[in-house]
Amino acid sequence: MPNLTALLEKMTLEEKIFQLMQLTPNFLSEDDANLTGPLAWMGVTENMASNVGSVLSAVGAKETIALQKQYMENSRLGIPLLLMADIIHGYRTIFPVTLAIGSTWDMELAEKSAAIAAKESAVTGIHVTFAPMVDLVRDPRWGRVMESTGEDPYLNSEYARAFVRGFQGDDLAGDMDRIAACVKHFAAYGAAEGGRDYNTVNMSERQLRETYLPAYKAALEEGCEMVMTAFNTVDGIPATGNKWLMRNLLREEWGFDGMLISDWGAVSEMIPHGVAADGAEAAKKAIEAGVDMEMMTSNYANHLKDLVEAGEVDIKLIDESVLRILKLKDKLGLFENPYRAASEEREKEVLLCDEHRAAAREIAAKSFVLLKNEEQVLPLRVGQKLALIGPFAQNGDILGPWSIWGKQEEAAQVYAGLSARAGEDAVIVARGCDIEFATEEQLQEAIAAAKQSDVIVLALGESSEMSGEAGSRGDIRLPQAQLDLIQKLKPLGKPMVVVLFNGRPLDLHGVLEETDGLLEVWFPGTEGGHAIADVLFGDVNPSGRLTMSFPYSVGQVPVYYNNYNTGRPLTPQNANERYVSKYLDMPNAPLLPFGYGLSYTTFSYSDASLSTAVLNAEDTLQVSVNVTNTGATVGEEVVQLYVRDVAGEVVRPLKELKGFRKIKLQPGETKTVTFDITEEQLRYYHADLQHKSDAGEFHVFAGPNSRDGEPQAFRLQK
Repeated sequence: MPNLTALLEKMTLEEKIFQLMQLTPNFLSEDDANLTGPLAWMGVTENMASNVGSVLSAVGAKETIALQKQYMENSRLGIPLLLMADIIHGYRTIFPVTLAIGSTWDMELAEKSAAIAAKESAVTGIHVTFAPMVDLVRDPRWGRVMESTGEDPYLNSEYARAFVRGFQGDDLAGDMDRIAACVKHFAAYGAAEGGRDYNTVNMSERQLRETYLPAYKAALEEGCEMVMTAFNTVDGIPATGNKWLMRNLLREEWGFDGMLISDWGAVSEMIPHGVAADGAEAAKKAIEAGVDMEMMTSNYANHLKDLVEAGEVDIKLIDESVLRILKLKDKLGLFENPYRAASEEREKEVLLCDEHRAAAREIAAKSFVLLKNEEQVLPLRVGQKLALIGPFAQNGDILGPWSIWGKQEEAAQVYAGLSARAGEDAVIVARGCDIEFATEEQLQEAIAAAKQSDVIVLALGESSEMSGEAGSRGDIRLPQAQLDLIQKLKPLGKPMVVVLFNGRPLDLHGVLEETDGLLEVWFPGTEGGHAIADVLFGDVNPSGRLTMSFPYSVGQVPVYYNNYNTGRPLTPQNANERYVSKYLDMPNAPLLPFGYGLSYTTFSYSDASLSTAVLNAEDTLQVSVNVTNTGATVGEEVVQLYVRDVAGEVVRPLKELKGFRKIKLQPGETKTVTFDITEEQLRYYHADLQHKSDAGEFHVFAGPNSRDGEPQAFRLQK
């Protein structure tokens, strides 16, 4: 183990500064063309590149080993490279997008997906993943909602912990199949105005602390090694140069002493933001805010030396940052073995192995949410003639955004899944339309196929390019060509089931009311087609539940379950009055609420009870409810607990998720589900930003989603 302080003392100022830079592998290439290409374009010298602290997005063990070998041969002090990449929902084995994993309400599956992604990444030579993204999201226009687990701070926090455990394990130094996690984007990136990527964020500190910060804090409490800055402003200052956010809150208040990295180009972006006049000022603000590593811009490399020598930047700030980088490299064991787990031979055994495919299939099936099932059109029966129609019928674009290292040709398409389960003779396939347009020939082919079928299965949705980073959309309906396809097929009178691929909640008008069944499958990943067949044929009973509300219309957005009341709330009694808080042309409520999802069986709730009507501050109140499987099929139900503080010092949400249990019930079986409520769970940030509870009345709801459930009352006594 090296003496890191002694190593730091041996480094020249330039060597220290270059450690604070992250570049892509092409910058380190010995190709002469590089001198007039990326190096010249970004103002990076060969000396900078050969001493850079980190590289992102190197691909495969062969490249990472060669890159590290070349780097170490040129390193005067033997300091290894730190290799990072975006491993968001899988490396080569692609799992469902994160929003879909959120819909499982299963922390063990979330942790398992991250552990497999870590194992596949580690064997290729990656040391750090830029995940988990734990930004709370309320606006489906924002394309990056697919990277989040939803709109609830408690649930997001639980997932943040699970993903960190999966990536890092219990022994990051000793377990070569694990990699370091980097929680992002700090902070509040998911609250971009208008759902437009990179846009302004503006909120009170109280709302920031109460709603948006908990998941980041949970990830750090779980031991997450790194934090990435957000592109957006926080209280008028870009996060990357926000001293209050990074120094006061993250470092001092929360005690985080790990590595802080900017997002791609975010240091330079302080110039167009309007808080830095040039690269020198941007570098000064970022280092003073505590940003240890600059990703893909060269402001540190080009300006920090001059700033230190001019006395404008204290060299102690640079030493602190370098030491944090060296500590992470040491924790990963890179000084002893710069190549860590990288192995071309083992890579062949690990990537996309049968075990990982099976896990991807299981998690995908558990992530699907059944949104409609009229006349029990689902599950399908072997022997039925199926017309599989739509742009996703035979489409490998089911991996979703940020599946950088996955391969569409390795993905199980819908047709492959259905024909393997029902037999090729039972499935007639027709494209029907492309994602955004249709030809008359396509439509006629679809109609012909549908006429021969017993059930029409429509594979519809967004392409992966329509969501993800920079995938903001003002119109979140399905493209008109797909809505038209539904209308062309509906007069045939055949049962129609939609399998919906997407990275965000959609406005489902033209789909939900026009079809008999609707299965939300998100972007399901490598084993998507097989998992879809598992659920459509009832081999797996759908148990997914929404973690983002589906809007009635984009005009409601942002729409979310844990909203505040108003002084003139809409109620059933005043629905016909004008001067209440409502729309004239649509309901206030979302089309489908947070927590919603159907099953092939049915569940009833009864005998809800509280252990006491008065909760003392030092005691625990128990909430119990009986849940019965009233159908004929084994099923899983997500029992959800919500609480409302009836009268707080500041306005409180109408409901807040405080607990959940996923239970499996046999037909006719009843289980009693019990939740504990303590005074600590009832705390919130008051006007003075003190985190405390109010004495007084609370309502508690135990039910299947955020909409349904009868309130029971108790009082908190302090």
